[in-house]
Amino acid sequence: MAAAANNKDGVWETVKTVVYALLIAGVFRTLFFQPFWIPSGSMKDTLLIGDFLFVNKMAYGYSRYSCPFSMCPFSGRIFGSEPERGDVIVFRHPVNGTDFIKRVIGLPGDTVQVRNGVLYINGEAAPQEPQEPFVETYAQQGPIGHTPRCSNAPVGEGGSCEKERALETLPNGVVHSILNIENGSFADNTPVFTVPDGMYFVMGDNRDNSQDSRFPQSIGGVGFVPYENIIGRADRIMFSAAGERMVYFWTWRSDRFFRAIE
Repeated sequence: MAAAANNKDGVWETVKTVVYALLIAGVFRTLFFQPFWIPSGSMKDTLLIGDFLFVNKMAYGYSRYSCPFSMCPFSGRIFGSEPERGDVIVFRHPVNGTDFIKRVIGLPGDTVQVRNGVLYINGEAAPQEPQEPFVETYAQQGPIGHTPRCSNAPVGEGGSCEKERALETLPNGVVHSILNIENGSFADNTPVFTVPDGMYFVMGDNRDNSQDSRFPQSIGGVGFVPYENIIGRADRIMFSAAGERMVYFWTWRSDRFFRAIE
């Protein structure tokens, strides 16, 4: 009888431990961090398809999209600071409600324009320093099976897909990598955008493969992003896999584990 009682006590303790662990994990996710899996190549080569990261929900405070409660009794944000130029953020699309990840380029009151592929902020060009091309294998990537676009197209299956790469320096000194696939594309020359109060202008680092603030919401673009739509800041890649499933360990990219996002 004593042995049976001990076994029951042991099972009950195990169950309680599992329940507590799940509760702690749920609270941790709800209050502080939200997992995000990179589904597309719009942020290459900063972020690759299959990168897994946690979004810091406390970086800018809570909004109705990052609120720790299922029903938020407020609009706007609380306890929040504002994003800085160069931050990589996850936000809720203002129209279709999808979660997007892009880089903050324009702050409220800024003017933003792209001319001949060069970014201008408040009339000043953001310097670009050419680097070695970004090279990846031309093959289906991730669960969706996207194939990359290449500046050296056409490229056969398994071939080397190249994109021009440069380091871009933003006015506040943030330096990050950008990619170029072709010159003279639709978004290489834009009108001058003036960022409204409470809004942000965002762009993908893979400049020719990103539906961002350069594109109006009427054609599927992001347009300006309201401050309250921002879920949080992406600070670090925790895990990365190049295959269709994360359990395919032979596709793991261990060199990207715990890498800071610049």
